[in-house]
Amino acid sequence: MKRVLFLCSRNRLRSPTAEAVFADYPGIAVDSAGLSPDADVRLSGEQVEWADLIVVMEAIHRQRLNKAFGSALKGKRVVVLGIPDDYDYMDPALVELLKARCEPHLK
Repeated sequence: MKRVLFLCSRNRLRSPTAEAVFADYPGIAVDSAGLSPDADVRLSGEQVEWADLIVVMEAIHRQRLNKAFGSALKGKRVVVLGIPDDYDYMDPALVELLKARCEPHLK
């Protein structure tokens, strides 16, 4: 089973939506977190260690991830989706965008 970790800034809109969308996707386990100090669920080293694939919403998230957990990322695949913080939780447009941009990486 592939373990996929979704990251955004505050773990309130984009990454929790991705976690919900892919929760029942066959062959994967999912989790989500945020990279900001005020995130609802702040990213931990245990989550980074757990993940086989780390999916970030924006390039700045990859930079923050590298800065905070660089040494723990060896051998980890990190994908940047390029999805801006313009959506509400479970916004249908966000759901479709997540499916279109994530599914190729989940096979």
